[in-house]
Amino acid sequence: MTTEYPIGADKVLDVRELDCSLKHPLLVKTFTELAAGEHFIIRNGHEPARLRDQFAEQWPGTFTWEKLSADPGEFRIKVTKFKPLGAPAVPVATSCKGN
Repeated sequence: MTTEYPIGADKVLDVRELDCSLKHPLLVKTFTELAAGEHFIIRNGHEPARLRDQFAEQWPGTFTWEKLSADPGEFRIKVTKFKPLGAPAVPVATSCKGN
């Protein structure tokens, strides 16, 4: 898996300090580059509910979304891809606003 932002051996991608315009495309890219059976952990300052909804719309039935922690200012979400992606069911959003 290659991304423009490094993921450590712990598979944590800390995006708390990134602007949404960078964060959202990076998270989508990281997910799409996972092989089936792989996971990564999102470390964010808020719950990324819109991202979860986007994944569910675009790639239904291909991932699990497990909340590991929900402390003020720090959410950790484990995203596991459990089967290969086909073409997205809806166009891939390129921003946090879904467009």
